[in-house]
Amino acid sequence: MPPHFSAHNRVARCDLFVQPALLMVTRIAPTPASTSASTPTPTPAKAARALAAKLASPLKHLRASDLRAAAQLATTATGSVARIAEGVNQAVWSTLGAPGGKAAGTTRGITGMVFQSVQGITSLVGKGVDTALAKLVPYIEQSIEQSIQANDTTASSPQREAVLAALNGVLGDHLAATGNALATPMALRHQGQPLAWHAMPAKAQVSGKVIVLVHGLCMNDLQWHTTHIDTNTDPRSAGASTTVDHGTTLATALKATPLYLRYNTGLHTSTNGHALSAQLAQLLAHWPKPITELTIVVHSMGGLVTRSAVHSAQQGHAEWLRKLKSIVFLGTPHHGAPLEKAGNWVDIILGSTPYSKPFAKLAQLRSAGITDLRYGHLLDTDWQGKDRFRRQPDSRQHVPLPSHVACYTMAGTVAGQRSAVAQRLLGDGLVTLPSALGQHTDTQRSLSFAKTAQYVAYRTNHMQLLSSPEVGAQLVRWLVAK
Repeated sequence: MPPHFSAHNRVARCDLFVQPALLMVTRIAPTPASTSASTPTPTPAKAARALAAKLASPLKHLRASDLRAAAQLATTATGSVARIAEGVNQAVWSTLGAPGGKAAGTTRGITGMVFQSVQGITSLVGKGVDTALAKLVPYIEQSIEQSIQANDTTASSPQREAVLAALNGVLGDHLAATGNALATPMALRHQGQPLAWHAMPAKAQVSGKVIVLVHGLCMNDLQWHTTHIDTNTDPRSAGASTTVDHGTTLATALKATPLYLRYNTGLHTSTNGHALSAQLAQLLAHWPKPITELTIVVHSMGGLVTRSAVHSAQQGHAEWLRKLKSIVFLGTPHHGAPLEKAGNWVDIILGSTPYSKPFAKLAQLRSAGITDLRYGHLLDTDWQGKDRFRRQPDSRQHVPLPSHVACYTMAGTVAGQRSAVAQRLLGDGLVTLPSALGQHTDTQRSLSFAKTAQYVAYRTNHMQLLSSPEVGAQLVRWLVAK
């Protein structure tokens, strides 16, 4: 598995993305020296050209609007750290019987005034930087566009898109709620470009059979296009690499057109489910040819979003549901993911003492999309009116598989086929075998996949479900036979 597909690395790269942007923000923010009467103030165009030149270096993956969005995020982060510090301070004073401020976790007197000042200054600085960047963005974009044309490079690199995907997975709900430009809007994409309903592909270029591929948490549509490294013990083939794209493989086998969904994985599953249903309704209305058959292939969280979309379509009697023939789930946590459940225990442990309780806010940086993975939430009613960080039993509404659709599910396990049963049940490293196969200890919650519609990929981890030729071959066997 290539290092850049590691979930840890993808999230860590968010920091690599934000820090250079913030460094630039500090360099272009006005200082006393740069605004003095003896120093001429540069025009926006000159400042933009200077900044664009810096963007041509290792920061070439950034867009001008990213700077403004990163500055907004930094302002929020500074305010949050100040609130945590104030909470710790008050927790200590509370043990000595000292009263706190008007709001829980706040201080009073001179200490309270200091923390209020930090919050106020942070807000003012943030607004000032935001205003300065807002004026510069049009000029920066123009300069970057000229640089792109001169160097024949792409407007947005895969590296940038991967970092944005990770950032949206972790903080996407916050980005969307604050109107941050780093929030990813949902869109169906064809040949690497978002579909525009008013300018669809030519009729001769598409098929009436459509395959929609839906990615998982902290990922994007580009990551369906992967590299498989052969680990065969035969020295003649070991180390050889092949490109794998399940969408392209199925499109060839089914004579269909593949479309790839990109969306903000930090939003609630049900929010994305409603949006996906709306996207598919638009697709049905605007596709150049009448859609005769719709197949959806999903990975991980994408399966929960798709099941949510189907439920939303059922409630609204959406026409696209009549065209849906098959859904294939790859490593979908139908009944939740153990890592999110572990995160929930972190919340509880950190909140158990007055001294560590303020730090529970750090653990609660997990997005709504991540906390929905705890039990596999699909509906608005699964989370509305509830504290998503509070430990509570699984109370979600059971949603069965659609009866008129052929549903298939594949689970990965890092164990070999002849390994102990306990090892195999551990699953692909992120999703357990029973959860991926839709099995539940409460039989009324189990999903009714036919035995022939279940498949276990051995010695295959969660991410390798995307790059395994074996997985692609099984997809073809299922869907072509159908």
